[in-house]
Amino acid sequence: MGSIFRSEEMCLIQLFVQAETAYCCVNELGELGLVQFRDLNPGIIAFQRKFVNEVRRCEEMERILRFLEKEITKANIPIIESAENDKAPCPRDVIELEAAFEKLEKELKEINTNQEALKNNCLELTELKFLLQITEDFFEEDEFISKDVFIVFFQGEQFKSKVMKICDGFHATVYPCPETLHERMEMSIGVNMQIEDLHTILDQTEKYRRNLLLSAAKDVHKWNVKVKKMKAIYYTLNLCNIDITQKCLIAEIWCPVTDLKKVHCTLTEESIRNGSTMPPILNRIETNQTPPTFNKTNTFTVGFQNIVDAYGVGNYQEVNPAPYSIITFPFIFAIMFGDCGHGLIMAIMAAGMILYEKHHKNIEMNNEILTILCHGRYIILLMGLFSIYTGLIYNDCFSKTFNLFGSAWNVTAMFQPNGPWSNETLQNSSVLQLNPAVLGVFSGKPYPFGIDPIWNIAVNKLTFMNSYKMKMSVILGVFHMLFGVTLSLLNHVYFKELTNIFLEFIPEVIFLTALFGYLVFLIIFKWCVFTVSESEIAPSILVHFINMLMFNYSGPAMTPFYCKQRSIQTFLVLIALLAVPWMLLIKPYLLYSDHQRTKHVVHLCDNSKVSIFQSEHTEAEIKGGGDKNHWEEEKFSFGDTFVQQAIHTIEYCLGCVSNTASYLRLWALSLAHAELSEVLWHMVLHNGFTASKGLSSIGLTITFAAFAILSVAILLIMEGLSAFLHALRLHWVEFQNKFYKGAGYKFIPFSFTDICKR
Repeated sequence: MGSIFRSEEMCLIQLFVQAETAYCCVNELGELGLVQFRDLNPGIIAFQRKFVNEVRRCEEMERILRFLEKEITKANIPIIESAENDKAPCPRDVIELEAAFEKLEKELKEINTNQEALKNNCLELTELKFLLQITEDFFEEDEFISKDVFIVFFQGEQFKSKVMKICDGFHATVYPCPETLHERMEMSIGVNMQIEDLHTILDQTEKYRRNLLLSAAKDVHKWNVKVKKMKAIYYTLNLCNIDITQKCLIAEIWCPVTDLKKVHCTLTEESIRNGSTMPPILNRIETNQTPPTFNKTNTFTVGFQNIVDAYGVGNYQEVNPAPYSIITFPFIFAIMFGDCGHGLIMAIMAAGMILYEKHHKNIEMNNEILTILCHGRYIILLMGLFSIYTGLIYNDCFSKTFNLFGSAWNVTAMFQPNGPWSNETLQNSSVLQLNPAVLGVFSGKPYPFGIDPIWNIAVNKLTFMNSYKMKMSVILGVFHMLFGVTLSLLNHVYFKELTNIFLEFIPEVIFLTALFGYLVFLIIFKWCVFTVSESEIAPSILVHFINMLMFNYSGPAMTPFYCKQRSIQTFLVLIALLAVPWMLLIKPYLLYSDHQRTKHVVHLCDNSKVSIFQSEHTEAEIKGGGDKNHWEEEKFSFGDTFVQQAIHTIEYCLGCVSNTASYLRLWALSLAHAELSEVLWHMVLHNGFTASKGLSSIGLTITFAAFAILSVAILLIMEGLSAFLHALRLHWVEFQNKFYKGAGYKFIPFSFTDICKR
């Protein structure tokens, strides 16, 4: 089974690296993004770890970089993102980088402080300039002018102190006012010269500050990447152990088995490049811990894998639903969204996002909704393409039909002399009904592809589509569930759970196919056997199915579909009922019997054998680090096992009923989409074309614009989102619960790519 259908095989390896080269080795592992480190020091307090000071140093550098980014953004200077993969600096370069950051921060803070002082000084001189100007106006005009500048005259030091207190109370700025005109003129000239000098200094300071920020803006993104990588490396080193000699670092990491050689080769090359006297040692170790789940994805499959992981990360090595969802998810969506026109618009939009994939970065940073759409562009593309396909099957494009193959119905045959219609019949009747029993009216041949276009103008179109889509939903739902149960067989075979094949899979298939598989058979049988002319007298499938479960075969409505129907239906119900105790009782009893048999064998062993067994196991536990009491009798609770199996049985049996009914949402949403599309056509665009006096080109443009906006807002966005959510529910609840536990934990590799995105 390939890795695309099942999670990657993982292994736990122990790594021994020389302490001097540990930083560089971890750096290369981060570039690979293939390993996940385990914490070997979970009980050690953070400040007792060796590399905590380096982590704090990186955090201080991050603070400085945040300060720089804030100043650069305030100055409206764009930050240039480096296209290159900037590697983490060597430990010996960290001191130089830290010194450069501190120098830049100190210089920028000094510039900001000096600039602020100069601005305050300039403001004071400007105030003094206007004060002198208004004072001169006051003495020249010799009358009171209501201004914000006041001239206060007083006598004596006592009044002066009171005036100063009043000014301080109102936070007024006090300037000395010369008494003579000559002194005021000289002071005014001096103030103007000082203001001009300050403006010159401020311009030069601002120019120097901007040049400094421009220089920093070129490298701030690169510095951010380096500091994040550095911090991640030191944080990872704190998860490892250091031996007594302080010369070797010991780490335990999860790694995909397929990438084990690549990891080892990379570490060996890095150790040689840095002059290590001891090559790295990798030991694959056995463990009882459940490995993390890792599913390799690419640009196309990552969206579908995220849909599955949103339900729950799969158990280690169980079947992955994502590859199957690539087909089933957009198809189930398209059943509810079957329209050629709407599907074409959706496909074109997704194709545009794929073609301009390189331009998504700026959009993703600014708009969360567009980010989600860009990440799911391949899902949207498939949903659009499948909607075009189902739209062709429904023969529906913006509520209109295609007449590609003609029609199997012929109106001419209904006229006299072969049929009952005449010209008077046409004039006196608003609605006429075609009779398939009349020779030549209905050819009886199946339509080549999709729905006959004549149904679009039929009065009973809704009745026909109701029956068609409801039965189609049941058929697809049963097959989808049966496919999910079949996938559980792959899990049982892979994990060698042969007991579950006979005690779970087989009775589950019997129960599902005996009841709801038979319902599908009745639907297809009725389609194939009964002709159009016999549709009114054909038995009701729903009535037959309900009476089958109730063993009721009396009444006029119980006309059989075929001979010996009663015997076959009775047999199917009995084996379905038999499957319930089969699932419920046999497995707990076998587990209990197996436990009792094992317990009896242990008690029959003589003391010498028990002693040998204990000593051998103890030695094995010392070597492998296992539990000393693991050899003792394993506890077994029959009650817990029975309750667990009862829950599984009840959930499955009742789920088959409720899940089958749940698939009827395909029928309901498909009809809702078609009816909304038809309402928009008749109430908006059709009225624009059939107006009594006709509309001008401007009026038709406005009408079409309204139709397009409503179609996009209601049918594409609202209906599309509704169909997407219902398709999501059908996969999570009705499909995946048949085989997918989703109780694992995700493999989160030490990857610089993921770290730098945070």
